[in-house]
Amino acid sequence: MNRTFNDHNKAKVIVNKRLLIIEDDPGLQSQMRWCFEDTEVFVADDRESAISQLRRVEPQVVTLDLGLPPDPGGSSEGFAILQEILTLSPMTKIIVVTGREERENAVKAIGLGACDFYQKPLDADILSFVVNRAFRLYELEHENRELSENKSTSRLKGVIASSPSMLEVCRTVEKIAPADVTTLILGETGTGKEVLARAVHDLSPRRDHNFAAINCAAIPENLLESELFGYEKGAFTGATQMKKGKIELANGGTLFLDEIGDMPMPLQAKMLRFLQERVVERVGGTKEIPVDVRVVCATHRDVRQLIVEGSFREDLYYRVSEITIEVPPLRARQGDALVIGQALLKSFSKQHDKGTLTFSEDAAQAIQNYEWPGNVREMINKVKRGTIMSEGKRVTASDLELGHVEGGAKEVFNLRQVREDAEKAAIKQALESCEYNMSKAARLLGVTRPTLYSLTDKYNITTAQ
Repeated sequence: MNRTFNDHNKAKVIVNKRLLIIEDDPGLQSQMRWCFEDTEVFVADDRESAISQLRRVEPQVVTLDLGLPPDPGGSSEGFAILQEILTLSPMTKIIVVTGREERENAVKAIGLGACDFYQKPLDADILSFVVNRAFRLYELEHENRELSENKSTSRLKGVIASSPSMLEVCRTVEKIAPADVTTLILGETGTGKEVLARAVHDLSPRRDHNFAAINCAAIPENLLESELFGYEKGAFTGATQMKKGKIELANGGTLFLDEIGDMPMPLQAKMLRFLQERVVERVGGTKEIPVDVRVVCATHRDVRQLIVEGSFREDLYYRVSEITIEVPPLRARQGDALVIGQALLKSFSKQHDKGTLTFSEDAAQAIQNYEWPGNVREMINKVKRGTIMSEGKRVTASDLELGHVEGGAKEVFNLRQVREDAEKAAIKQALESCEYNMSKAARLLGVTRPTLYSLTDKYNITTAQ
């Protein structure tokens, strides 16, 4: 079966489904082969043949029986092969096959980097379901690696984007950067407005001069004027020497006024004069000092509403918004959440010496379903936490603290999730109606007793009242 990904009519990535079965029992080999349609199946029965097949066919998914020669009664050889596969091909999804009484080994294997486990005896439907889930996870990660590495056409430092809305913002920044125009960047908190302001500076002819930033909401009103315009010696108590303000320090470069919507009204008049005349007067001084600076402003506030309320000058608004850029929130940037998450995970994994980490399937789903009210800033915190809290090679939704999303999750249209929820509910209802008699519940559900045991283990459903 071929799966084709198409990113806005650009280059296509075709993934052929290749499965490697590592199993030393010829009978089980044969049974497992027939569980899969539209899949190229390869078989190995020991470490040497397994690694040879891995190098030759590069399977996306591997099923690995832990009990292999020369230790068929134990698991040492299986664990050795698991670690060797992850070293040679860290993106390969490994499903460990264990006996019913070997749950501890299965948990250990997940911790080492396996993506899932399957317990014998063989059930074709469940095995096929588990393997196809691993293929979907591989394809999802493959697609998003392609997006993050190749499909983002932005050349803006620090900006990761693949969605049409954000790429349009990036193209606007690239166009306006060389033009010396005052720019207003609008967007919710955490959307990366300062990153874009720095990109404007870095792509402009002023790149070799200072980029001076000040947050108008973070500095008390009585200090903000002196921070912006500077002050002369003796201007006020404690002014023991002259100090240049942020505007002067940005001379030749770019001044970034963050949260300009919170600038006090008295200071707005002085800022308007500076933008008109391009001169500053330090606090306590009378000398006009010419300054050549480009101004970029940002705010999360609705400036037009502030004008109506009388808390922001309309003439200042027109001065700072020669060009306006509206940054979409992360929830409106289709496909960007997981791309950004993958890039952050790669960075934090290296930073915290965690090797190669990947998101589990539930983590990937949670990232895509979450509304991200704090936008990219919130994601940075979540992924950093997940990196630190992860055990083994996979970061789960629980590690990200996205295991249960209150009110922020989108409706579930994922067929796998719908099926699992339905199976879980049906099993619980059958067990309760049969007073936890496994044989009766299995007949009621239309499955074998071993299959029911596998399902209760899979969903962690208690089998006793």
